[in-house]
Amino acid sequence: MRPPTLNIFPSQPMHVEPSSSNSKASMDLVSPQTSGSKKGSEPPKAVKPREKNHGKGPTSSSEHEGPKTPDPKILRRLAQNREAARKSRLRKKAYIQQLESSRIKLNQMEQELHHARNQGMFFGGGAMLGGEQGLPSMNTISSEAAMFDVEYARWLEEHHRLVCELRAAVHEHIPENELRMFVDKFLAQYDQVAQLKSLVAKADIFHLVSGMWVTPIERCFMWIGGFKPSELIKIIVSQIEPLTEQQIMGIYGLQQSTQQGEDALSQGLEALNQTLSETITSDSLSYPPNMTNYMDQMARAMNKLSTLESFVREADNLRHQTIHRLNQILTTRQAARCFLAMAEYFHRMRALSSLWLARPRQE
Repeated sequence: MRPPTLNIFPSQPMHVEPSSSNSKASMDLVSPQTSGSKKGSEPPKAVKPREKNHGKGPTSSSEHEGPKTPDPKILRRLAQNREAARKSRLRKKAYIQQLESSRIKLNQMEQELHHARNQGMFFGGGAMLGGEQGLPSMNTISSEAAMFDVEYARWLEEHHRLVCELRAAVHEHIPENELRMFVDKFLAQYDQVAQLKSLVAKADIFHLVSGMWVTPIERCFMWIGGFKPSELIKIIVSQIEPLTEQQIMGIYGLQQSTQQGEDALSQGLEALNQTLSETITSDSLSYPPNMTNYMDQMARAMNKLSTLESFVREADNLRHQTIHRLNQILTTRQAARCFLAMAEYFHRMRALSSLWLARPRQE
């Protein structure tokens, strides 16, 4: 048998009061100093364990304070990020709105073009020109020509509004300086249609020369992509009388110079047609053709056709000069009556064309 060992590790902590059965043995283990400083009935207090610092040194008092104020640089960066995000959302919203407005505008233009084709008023009845009359349909025109037709239709609407304003101004006998403003607006609008024609001439010159953008009646009187200015002078001169002797001489000189310009352009166009015909028939017209000669003919013919744009440009310049020269010769009130007569002349031609296209057909 092994001798009993001393129990130096008691089963209960020393500061815990022992049970009644072992009170005597436990009292022996309490030091005299502790028993003398405390009352016998008061139990000893538990010692709070010291927190470990894990090598971080002494704890500062700032750790027990409230949350710190954020760095101003961080706040400024956060504000910049929020502002950038807001601007990005605005740009995205504007881009979406722009796409939507473009889509709506495109649909509107397509509807206007379709409506104008069906009406057959602004574009020479293009929707009615195919099939029975053996002419190409409006569906075969280029995109540039289609856009020109839409813009020309809008120009006609604006032209009608300006004509109504000018007519009201003439009837109200407003002062000359106020009437001049209406006359200048009328002239500026004629310059706009000349600019539209110059743009489409570069892309589709035959659309202008063929007259597919005007009514059939206007097409019958067309000369190199528009009206003949010398004929217009003859028509409207009787509407602006009385004229002074100096005005009569000025209009007569204008008519002579305009006639000479028209003759020169007509002769040049006739020479172009003759040369083009000779180029195409320079080789045998037998089928199948000699491909080498055929391609050479087509290349030379294409080169000659490129000069057609210059003829239309010169004819438009002659029309432009005639209208502005009339404005210089006449007084403001005479010029207003002149332009009203010119607008009414073309309006009646368009009305006649519409009536002709809408006439009852004989079966």
